[in-house]
Amino acid sequence: MTDRNKIQIDLIKLVSGERLLRLTEPLSGLSLEKKLDPQKPVASQKEKLLGVFDAALARAELMAA
Repeated sequence: MTDRNKIQIDLIKLVSGERLLRLTEPLSGLSLEKKLDPQKPVASQKEKLLGVFDAALARAELMAA
């Protein structure tokens, strides 16, 4: 299982004013990004995306084995 502390988290503001949350795992190069909902707290959206990202990393590790 990948160490959650090594996942890089970027908050990107687009020219249009929208924001993206991008998660990247440097060892595998796996990256996931999602447009943020301005009506919801960023912290809860981040945790939800981290859960999806953890599942994707676990699946990638299983497929590589």
